[in-house]
Amino acid sequence: MSIFKSHIAEMGAYKPPLDGRDPHEHLLLDFNERTLPVCPSVKQAMIDYIQDDRLQCYPAYGNIASRIAEYCDVNASQVMITNGSDQGIDLIIRSACREGDEAIIPGPTFAMYHQVAKVENLNIIEPSYSKEKGFPKDEVLAAITDKTRLIVIANPNNPSGTEVPRDDILEIAKAAPEAAILVDECYFEYTQQTVADVVDQYPNLLVTRTFSKTWGLPSVRFGYVISKAENINALLNVRGPYDINQLAVVAIEAALTNPGYTEQYVKEVMEVSKPMFEAFLDQQGIDYWPSAANFVWTFPENPEELEVHLRKNSILVRPKAEENGRIGLRINLGNKEQVTSLILVLSKKIKH
Repeated sequence: MSIFKSHIAEMGAYKPPLDGRDPHEHLLLDFNERTLPVCPSVKQAMIDYIQDDRLQCYPAYGNIASRIAEYCDVNASQVMITNGSDQGIDLIIRSACREGDEAIIPGPTFAMYHQVAKVENLNIIEPSYSKEKGFPKDEVLAAITDKTRLIVIANPNNPSGTEVPRDDILEIAKAAPEAAILVDECYFEYTQQTVADVVDQYPNLLVTRTFSKTWGLPSVRFGYVISKAENINALLNVRGPYDINQLAVVAIEAALTNPGYTEQYVKEVMEVSKPMFEAFLDQQGIDYWPSAANFVWTFPENPEELEVHLRKNSILVRPKAEENGRIGLRINLGNKEQVTSLILVLSKKIKH
């Protein structure tokens, strides 16, 4: 007999396939990460902090929330820092929902939403994205009931890369005023699409973002939530006082001081590498979902063989299945040189 709640003991853990990944041995195109090292000033700031003999002190976050608010063009009172955006997702769902409430989570999507919703024992309704229609707005609106307490919108979605129109998000927020509308903008820098500017007009909107993807700092775990000040204050009642690593704050302060390093990378990925890779897919007749992000969900005829072939050539990608079971390969895109290498390796194995 388990000492824990029965539904938790019966759950499965979220276990990303992290074993054996090595940036010195592999081109890592499987986790939607930045494919190049972080800005040298970020590394130096962390080294300097360690050398200053302050590791024995509890974290002191200073004005980091104000720095992020300035970057996002919102008020500091509308920002809460978190231990990765995963913690923001967890805090929002735990704070907004009770056991038996309904959560609308369009899929397929990031597994963490389901993981937290299942921990809270929510009833999950899962309208389906489609390659042709994109985000299932009408199905989401039709699923709203008086028991709906959470609607998750990943913008853009993972693994499909689907962008959700701003007007669709706001229409849903109006239609479900009693529900938390969690808008995950973890790929914001690639799309520049946001609803963070209207969180005061829509008090049920909560935006999560991260420094893991574009900024290349997933190992230090730093994210943030943007919402109405009253919502932030409520979430701060749940978040611990020292949940965020001090080294993460040091790294993010340095990154924000030199945003051009990240902006240059984003520009190359979105304006050079991605169009080049999509042109290759079109030329080869390979099906793929339209993507607004730094990754593309592809459906070659021989995905399993291609994945093995890529791995043998030290390139890692992520197999992901559509709702109907069709296996695809979600492929993260790096700089021009890396995508050129990817195309060269793929070309040797693709079936015509």
